[in-house]
Amino acid sequence: MAEPDPDLTETVKELAEEDVQPARRRKLLGRLVRDQTAKQGVRDLFKPKKAAAWMADAIADIVPHLPVRDLETLRRHYDGLDGERLAERLVRNASRVTAGIGAAGGGVAAVEWVATPTLLSAPVLLAAETVAVVAVEMKLIGELHEVYRQPVPGTGAQRAVELVQAWAQQRGVNPLAPGRGITTALGVAARKELRDRLLKRMGRNLTTLGPLLTGAAVAGFLNRKATQSLGEKIREDLAAKQRELAP
Repeated sequence: MAEPDPDLTETVKELAEEDVQPARRRKLLGRLVRDQTAKQGVRDLFKPKKAAAWMADAIADIVPHLPVRDLETLRRHYDGLDGERLAERLVRNASRVTAGIGAAGGGVAAVEWVATPTLLSAPVLLAAETVAVVAVEMKLIGELHEVYRQPVPGTGAQRAVELVQAWAQQRGVNPLAPGRGITTALGVAARKELRDRLLKRMGRNLTTLGPLLTGAAVAGFLNRKATQSLGEKIREDLAAKQRELAP
Protein backbone atom coordinates (compact mmCIF):
# COMPACT_ATOMS: atom_id res chain seq x y z
CA MET A 1 0.00 0.00 0.00
CA ALA A 2 1.35 3.46 -0.92
CA GLU A 3 2.15 6.15 1.65
CA PRO A 4 -0.88 8.32 2.58
CA ASP A 5 -1.32 11.39 0.37
CA PRO A 6 -2.54 14.35 2.47
CA ASP A 7 -3.16 16.52 -0.60
CA LEU A 8 -5.43 13.86 -2.07
CA THR A 9 -7.32 13.52 1.21
CA GLU A 10 -7.89 17.25 1.68
CA THR A 11 -9.00 17.80 -1.93
CA VAL A 12 -11.47 14.92 -1.85
CA LYS A 13 -12.83 16.03 1.54
CA GLU A 14 -13.64 19.45 0.07
CA LEU A 15 -15.13 17.90 -3.08
CA ALA A 16 -17.45 15.87 -0.83
CA GLU A 17 -18.91 18.94 0.90
CA GLU A 18 -22.47 19.98 0.10
CA ASP A 19 -22.02 23.70 -0.53
CA VAL A 20 -19.12 23.75 -3.01
CA GLN A 21 -19.83 25.97 -6.00
CA PRO A 22 -19.56 24.41 -9.52
CA ALA A 23 -16.54 26.52 -10.51
CA ARG A 24 -14.73 25.56 -7.31
CA ARG A 25 -15.60 21.89 -7.81
CA ARG A 26 -14.15 21.94 -11.34
CA LYS A 27 -11.02 23.61 -9.99
CA LEU A 28 -10.63 21.02 -7.25
CA LEU A 29 -11.13 18.09 -9.62
CA GLY A 30 -8.71 19.61 -12.13
CA ARG A 31 -6.14 20.07 -9.35
CA LEU A 32 -6.63 16.47 -8.28
CA VAL A 33 -6.06 15.25 -11.84
CA ARG A 34 -2.90 17.35 -12.24
CA ASP A 35 -1.49 16.31 -8.87
CA GLN A 36 -2.13 12.61 -9.41
CA THR A 37 -0.83 12.75 -12.99
CA ALA A 38 2.41 14.20 -11.62
CA LYS A 39 2.64 11.72 -8.73
CA GLN A 40 1.26 8.55 -10.29
CA GLY A 41 1.72 8.99 -14.01
CA VAL A 42 -0.98 7.67 -16.31
CA ARG A 43 0.38 4.48 -17.81
CA ASP A 44 -0.75 2.21 -14.98
CA LEU A 45 -4.20 3.77 -14.82
CA PHE A 46 -4.90 2.52 -18.34
CA LYS A 47 -4.79 -0.98 -16.81
CA PRO A 48 -8.05 -1.81 -15.00
CA LYS A 49 -6.41 -3.79 -12.18
CA LYS A 50 -3.84 -1.07 -11.55
CA ALA A 51 -6.54 1.61 -11.60
CA ALA A 52 -8.69 -0.35 -9.16
CA ALA A 53 -5.76 -0.90 -6.81
CA TRP A 54 -4.94 2.83 -6.82
CA MET A 55 -8.58 3.75 -6.14
CA ALA A 56 -8.85 1.22 -3.31
CA ASP A 57 -5.68 2.58 -1.68
CA ALA A 58 -6.91 6.17 -2.11
CA ILE A 59 -10.24 5.31 -0.49
CA ALA A 60 -8.43 3.62 2.42
CA ASP A 61 -6.43 6.84 2.93
CA ILE A 62 -9.41 9.18 2.72
CA VAL A 63 -12.27 7.47 4.56
CA PRO A 64 -10.79 7.67 8.09
CA HIS A 65 -10.72 11.47 7.66
CA LEU A 66 -14.22 12.01 6.27
CA PRO A 67 -16.23 14.33 8.57
CA VAL A 68 -19.19 12.06 9.37
CA ARG A 69 -21.63 14.16 11.42
CA ASP A 70 -23.33 12.72 14.49
CA LEU A 71 -27.11 12.81 14.90
CA GLU A 72 -27.16 15.94 17.02
CA THR A 73 -25.08 17.84 14.46
CA LEU A 74 -27.24 16.59 11.59
CA ARG A 75 -30.48 17.61 13.29
CA ARG A 76 -29.06 21.05 14.06
CA HIS A 77 -27.84 21.48 10.46
CA TYR A 78 -31.19 20.42 8.99
CA ASP A 79 -33.47 22.51 11.22
CA GLY A 80 -34.54 19.73 13.55
CA LEU A 81 -35.39 17.09 10.95
CA ASP A 82 -35.26 13.52 12.23
CA GLY A 83 -36.05 9.96 11.21
CA GLU A 84 -37.12 9.22 7.66
CA ARG A 85 -37.35 12.88 6.69
CA LEU A 86 -33.75 13.49 7.71
CA ALA A 87 -32.59 10.30 5.96
CA GLU A 88 -34.39 11.39 2.79
CA ARG A 89 -32.73 14.81 2.92
CA LEU A 90 -29.28 13.27 3.36
CA VAL A 91 -29.74 11.00 0.36
CA ARG A 92 -31.04 13.87 -1.75
CA ASN A 93 -28.15 16.16 -0.85
CA ALA A 94 -25.50 13.46 -1.36
CA SER A 95 -27.03 12.73 -4.76
CA ARG A 96 -26.73 16.40 -5.66
CA VAL A 97 -23.08 16.40 -4.62
CA THR A 98 -22.19 13.34 -6.72
CA ALA A 99 -24.12 14.83 -9.64
CA GLY A 100 -22.04 17.97 -9.22
CA ILE A 101 -18.83 15.95 -9.24
CA GLY A 102 -19.96 14.24 -12.45
CA ALA A 103 -20.71 17.61 -14.01
CA ALA A 104 -17.33 18.92 -12.87
CA GLY A 105 -15.63 15.89 -14.42
CA GLY A 106 -17.44 16.59 -17.67
CA GLY A 107 -16.30 20.20 -17.50
CA VAL A 108 -12.69 19.16 -17.01
CA ALA A 109 -13.05 16.65 -19.85
CA ALA A 110 -14.37 19.41 -22.12
CA VAL A 111 -11.09 21.28 -21.65
CA GLU A 112 -9.17 18.04 -22.13
CA TRP A 113 -10.78 17.50 -25.53
CA VAL A 114 -9.75 20.99 -26.63
CA ALA A 115 -6.17 20.55 -25.41
CA THR A 116 -5.38 17.26 -27.13
CA PRO A 117 -2.05 16.47 -25.45
CA THR A 118 -3.73 16.41 -22.03
CA LEU A 119 -6.09 13.66 -23.15
CA LEU A 120 -3.46 11.34 -21.71
CA SER A 121 -4.74 12.33 -18.26
CA ALA A 122 -8.22 10.94 -19.03
CA PRO A 123 -7.70 7.73 -16.96
CA VAL A 124 -6.62 9.86 -13.99
CA LEU A 125 -9.76 11.99 -14.37
CA LEU A 126 -11.96 8.90 -14.32
CA ALA A 127 -10.20 7.45 -11.29
CA ALA A 128 -10.23 10.78 -9.43
CA GLU A 129 -13.94 11.34 -10.10
CA THR A 130 -14.72 7.81 -8.96
CA VAL A 131 -12.80 8.23 -5.71
CA ALA A 132 -14.55 11.54 -4.97
CA VAL A 133 -18.02 10.08 -5.64
CA VAL A 134 -17.34 7.01 -3.50
CA ALA A 135 -16.11 9.23 -0.65
CA VAL A 136 -19.44 11.10 -0.72
CA GLU A 137 -21.34 7.84 -0.63
CA MET A 138 -19.32 6.42 2.25
CA LYS A 139 -19.91 9.61 4.23
CA LEU A 140 -23.62 9.22 3.46
CA ILE A 141 -23.58 5.64 4.77
CA GLY A 142 -21.98 6.79 8.02
CA GLU A 143 -24.52 9.56 8.53
CA LEU A 144 -27.48 7.33 7.72
CA HIS A 145 -26.29 5.03 10.50
CA GLU A 146 -26.49 8.02 12.84
CA VAL A 147 -30.06 8.82 11.71
CA TYR A 148 -31.20 5.25 12.38
CA ARG A 149 -29.55 5.23 15.82
CA GLN A 150 -26.96 2.66 14.74
CA PRO A 151 -23.73 4.70 14.78
CA VAL A 152 -20.69 2.95 13.37
CA PRO A 153 -18.48 2.07 16.36
CA GLY A 154 -14.75 2.23 16.80
CA THR A 155 -11.91 4.61 16.04
CA GLY A 156 -11.59 6.52 12.76
CA ALA A 157 -9.66 3.68 11.12
CA GLN A 158 -12.05 1.03 12.45
CA ARG A 159 -15.10 2.97 11.27
CA ALA A 160 -13.43 3.37 7.89
CA VAL A 161 -13.16 -0.40 7.51
CA GLU A 162 -16.86 -0.79 8.25
CA LEU A 163 -17.83 1.97 5.80
CA VAL A 164 -15.65 0.51 3.04
CA GLN A 165 -17.20 -2.92 3.48
CA ALA A 166 -20.73 -1.50 3.73
CA TRP A 167 -20.23 0.43 0.47
CA ALA A 168 -18.77 -2.57 -1.34
CA GLN A 169 -21.66 -4.77 -0.19
CA GLN A 170 -24.32 -2.06 -0.66
CA ARG A 171 -25.78 -2.63 2.80
CA GLY A 172 -25.56 -1.35 6.35
CA VAL A 173 -22.72 -2.19 8.71
CA ASN A 174 -22.93 -5.62 10.29
CA PRO A 175 -22.84 -5.02 14.07
CA LEU A 176 -21.63 -8.59 14.61
CA ALA A 177 -18.41 -7.91 12.66
CA PRO A 178 -16.53 -5.27 14.70
CA GLY A 179 -14.02 -3.12 12.86
CA ARG A 180 -10.29 -3.61 12.96
CA GLY A 181 -7.33 -1.68 11.61
CA ILE A 182 -7.69 -0.44 8.04
CA THR A 183 -4.53 -2.26 6.97
CA THR A 184 -5.59 -5.64 8.34
CA ALA A 185 -9.40 -5.86 8.17
CA LEU A 186 -9.73 -5.76 4.42
CA GLY A 187 -8.58 -9.25 3.52
CA VAL A 188 -8.15 -10.63 0.03
CA ALA A 189 -11.85 -11.32 -0.54
CA ALA A 190 -12.96 -7.93 0.82
CA ARG A 191 -10.39 -6.02 -1.23
CA LYS A 192 -11.39 -7.91 -4.37
CA GLU A 193 -15.03 -7.04 -3.73
CA LEU A 194 -14.09 -3.38 -3.27
CA ARG A 195 -11.92 -3.30 -6.41
CA ASP A 196 -14.60 -4.99 -8.51
CA ARG A 197 -17.24 -2.48 -7.45
CA LEU A 198 -14.85 0.42 -7.99
CA LEU A 199 -14.18 -0.79 -11.52
CA LYS A 200 -17.91 -0.97 -12.23
CA ARG A 201 -18.31 2.59 -10.98
CA MET A 202 -15.33 3.79 -12.99
CA GLY A 203 -16.73 2.13 -16.11
CA ARG A 204 -20.00 3.97 -15.69
CA ASN A 205 -18.07 7.22 -15.32
CA LEU A 206 -16.68 6.80 -18.83
CA THR A 207 -19.60 9.04 -19.81
CA THR A 208 -17.56 11.89 -18.32
CA LEU A 209 -15.45 11.78 -21.48
CA GLY A 210 -18.42 12.52 -23.73
CA PRO A 211 -18.03 15.45 -26.13
CA LEU A 212 -18.07 18.80 -24.36
CA LEU A 213 -20.95 19.38 -21.90
CA THR A 214 -22.90 16.31 -23.00
CA GLY A 215 -20.50 14.29 -20.89
CA ALA A 216 -21.12 16.55 -17.90
CA ALA A 217 -24.89 16.22 -18.14
CA VAL A 218 -24.90 12.44 -18.52
CA ALA A 219 -22.27 11.86 -15.84
CA GLY A 220 -24.17 14.07 -13.41
CA PHE A 221 -27.43 12.21 -14.06
CA LEU A 222 -25.88 8.77 -13.65
CA ASN A 223 -24.04 9.73 -10.48
CA ARG A 224 -27.25 11.10 -8.98
CA LYS A 225 -29.19 7.93 -9.79
CA ALA A 226 -26.46 5.63 -8.45
CA THR A 227 -26.19 7.55 -5.16
CA GLN A 228 -29.97 7.61 -4.76
CA SER A 229 -30.10 3.85 -5.35
CA LEU A 230 -27.34 3.19 -2.81
CA GLY A 231 -28.98 5.49 -0.27
CA GLU A 232 -32.31 3.71 -0.57
CA LYS A 233 -30.67 0.29 -0.12
CA ILE A 234 -28.88 1.47 3.01
CA ARG A 235 -32.06 3.08 4.39
CA GLU A 236 -34.07 -0.10 3.87
CA ASP A 237 -31.40 -2.22 5.51
CA LEU A 238 -31.01 0.08 8.52
CA ALA A 239 -34.77 0.48 8.96
CA ALA A 240 -35.15 -3.31 9.04
CA LYS A 241 -32.38 -3.61 11.65
CA GLN A 242 -33.96 -0.81 13.66
CA ARG A 243 -37.25 -2.72 13.76
CA GLU A 244 -35.41 -5.86 14.89
CA LEU A 245 -33.73 -3.95 17.70
CA ALA A 246 -36.94 -2.26 18.87
CA PRO A 247 -38.22 -3.54 22.24
